[in-house]
Amino acid sequence: MKRETIFEGAATALITPMTEKGVDYPALGKLINWQIEKGIDALVICGTTGEGSTLTDEEHRQVLKYSLEVAAGRVPMIAGTGSNDTAYAIDLTKFACEIGYDAMLVSTPYYNKTTQKGLVAMFTAIADASTKPLILYNVPSRTGINIEPATYAALADHPMIAAIKEANGNISQIVETATLVGDKLDIYSGNDDQIVPVMACGGKGVISVLSNVMPAETSRLCHYALEGDMASAMQWQKKLLKLTNLLFCEVNPIPVKAAMAALGFCENYLRLPLVPMEKAHEEQLLAAMGELGLQV
Repeated sequence: MKRETIFEGAATALITPMTEKGVDYPALGKLINWQIEKGIDALVICGTTGEGSTLTDEEHRQVLKYSLEVAAGRVPMIAGTGSNDTAYAIDLTKFACEIGYDAMLVSTPYYNKTTQKGLVAMFTAIADASTKPLILYNVPSRTGINIEPATYAALADHPMIAAIKEANGNISQIVETATLVGDKLDIYSGNDDQIVPVMACGGKGVISVLSNVMPAETSRLCHYALEGDMASAMQWQKKLLKLTNLLFCEVNPIPVKAAMAALGFCENYLRLPLVPMEKAHEEQLLAAMGELGLQV
């Protein structure tokens, strides 16, 4: 059974502005408003890019609540509620459902990993506890585990599992997944350098780091693809490729935090184990931003 599509286009995996004193809520509110004004299609709060894994439980819940209040129903809101502790992921998912999120982004477990059978059991347990749709997040470069196409197929009939954020980088596997579940689950690119290839496979858009910096342009790229204008979409993919690559030249969200600080949205503050960007890389990043007309 095909669930209702959560969003089409670009969803920003939003950074969480911070200072030494904690979350910078005024900066977060300013950023959310700017993203929506620029035409972003959806927002993901407290995901990997939002440093959700180093937020305290109280901070995590408060950031989710505050972001929802600022967005005020203007775009679909997706809560990052994944954890390597399934019980905690269920608890966060229930909370996000209760306060009004439209969907949840739930990653594979990290460090304690699991088998494919374990993934089915974990995602099913979270979905059973949720009243809102889940987007399953596959990012083996960070978690050390890959969701196989057959595993997606085993999960595709659950009424609360609606979509996939696919960041395994393997287009052949994405084609196989789309063949198995494309009529049941929506697929979103989890890699900014593969938006067009994934959408050519039937994907609905991207959950993006790049769109922190260039929300309007990332959304435009996706909508060209949705409209079938792959030539224009590819033109934008190539135009933004240098910046995209530099946003991942160090561990995400180190570069994007530097970029957003340079644009005046926040301090360039990260929580350990993340540290600020190497100076040489930062200079290359800011130069690429300048080439695209961004005022840094």
